[in-house]
Amino acid sequence: MSDKKRVLMICLGNICRSPIAEAVFANVIKEKELQDVWKVESAALIEYHIGKSPDSRARTTLKERGITDYSHKARPIKTEDFHNFDWIFGMDDDNIEELEKKKPEGSKAKIELLGKYDPQEDIIIRDPYYDNGIDGFYKVYEQCDRSVRAFLDKH
Repeated sequence: MSDKKRVLMICLGNICRSPIAEAVFANVIKEKELQDVWKVESAALIEYHIGKSPDSRARTTLKERGITDYSHKARPIKTEDFHNFDWIFGMDDDNIEELEKKKPEGSKAKIELLGKYDPQEDIIIRDPYYDNGIDGFYKVYEQCDRSVRAFLDKH
């Protein structure tokens, strides 16, 4: 295990919110030249989308915001993730509740809502999967960008 601080982004299926959050985090640490300090990944609470790429609307949102070098395949959260990551960020209260249930005894990961760091206090990052259109994905991106920047400023 490296000395990097490790962050895992979690949402229900790992094809909408958590891949956006992962891509934003990776982009911000690259922008701030912190790749030697931080590592980020994302995973799912359910196994329904395992192996799939992010939702096309998530990919479009990232590309439109200048993140063009991101690729990802959905994976489930594993028990060892709770020992290998320093922070595990859920996107909503249901994610947090499920993460707390899955968290093994003695794990080091701090479980938090990513939106807790949003300076606009838009704490819940709502799942846009069932939305018609892309606007919900734009909102997820903006919330993640604000929250990630505030988190990194604090840590």
